[in-house]
Amino acid sequence: MNDLISDDPSEAGFDPARLQRAYDWLVRWTKEGKIPAAALCVGGRGKIVRPRLFGRQDPHQKQPLRPDALFLVASLTKPVTATAVLMLVERGYLRLEDRVVEYVPRFAQHGKDAVQIRHLLTHTSGLPDMLPNNEQLRAAHRPLSDFIEEICRTPLLFPPGTRVSYQSMGIAILAEIVHQVSGMTLRDFLKKEIFDPLGMNDTSLGWQVEKRHRIARIRISPEQEKTDWHWNSPYWLGFGAPWGGLITSPQDFALFCLMMLGEGQLGKTRILSPATVRAMTINQLAAMPLVPEEDRRCRPWGLGWRLNWPASSANFGDLLGPRTYGHWGATGTLCWLDPDADAFMVLFTTQPQEPEGRFLARISNCVAASLLPL
Repeated sequence: MNDLISDDPSEAGFDPARLQRAYDWLVRWTKEGKIPAAALCVGGRGKIVRPRLFGRQDPHQKQPLRPDALFLVASLTKPVTATAVLMLVERGYLRLEDRVVEYVPRFAQHGKDAVQIRHLLTHTSGLPDMLPNNEQLRAAHRPLSDFIEEICRTPLLFPPGTRVSYQSMGIAILAEIVHQVSGMTLRDFLKKEIFDPLGMNDTSLGWQVEKRHRIARIRISPEQEKTDWHWNSPYWLGFGAPWGGLITSPQDFALFCLMMLGEGQLGKTRILSPATVRAMTINQLAAMPLVPEEDRRCRPWGLGWRLNWPASSANFGDLLGPRTYGHWGATGTLCWLDPDADAFMVLFTTQPQEPEGRFLARISNCVAASLLPL
């Protein structure tokens, strides 16, 4: 691990003076209270620039952000869940064209038998983003298994493969497929097959209870604070949502990014094949003829990864290359990877940024502008 960490951004392909602009903005915004806390980690060319952390551990207190702070990264979980599924694909257990009902028979309710694994990975399944009774399930502290049963009973919003509609519930079903095929919960599968091999010791789906004091608290509304199922609650931090429950550190997630930039390999550890990484990071919508042409061309998705959308500043910013892929999270998190520049950025904050992520996009622009030519 230590041989991967550098204090010199130029070793990882970044201009130090230009990168400093991103750090300066995060200092300013955390001092002004616009963002309670932030952590920025960039890297590439086989190196990770030592993460920089800013702000406070808790929006309501003055204590500085811990140097070993952990973050609930929300939907950055989705490409990690997708990685587990693709590992089963390359091992011969699944095909992307397989129907979900082959692995979860009860999913067939309300005519959902045509939904394929590919649809779940590309947000084209027709499932809703959240269940109609999502808040009631969370208020009752129901386990993931109850969410799965509700999804199986939920009708589709449109026929699979005909539209793109962001769907966290499709990612939940992927977790159930991993469970049915491997015999392991997604949490255990990720730990055994990804986190432990990569040395991501501070990363888990749902909290590691003994490390709960290290989790930076997210700024939430007064209405949310009245509930006992919000982002900072023991229930949600322990729930381990396959679509949004990953808890990690910026340095840990940087290891995952280096693995992806290494075409599935980090050091001597191979997680994915180059063929799998390629499939995950190309426009999968291009081969779906019933998806509207505007989505196929202007809002492409890979398998679990969002690709760079031209003419959209949201979250990713304006300066990233055409082969860039990544994801964002509602808790104020963003990562992107540019294989042409051999570079990545990991930005965790505790300020929810939906829907357009302006703070995230502005930092992304500063980081992209600091990239040195290969």
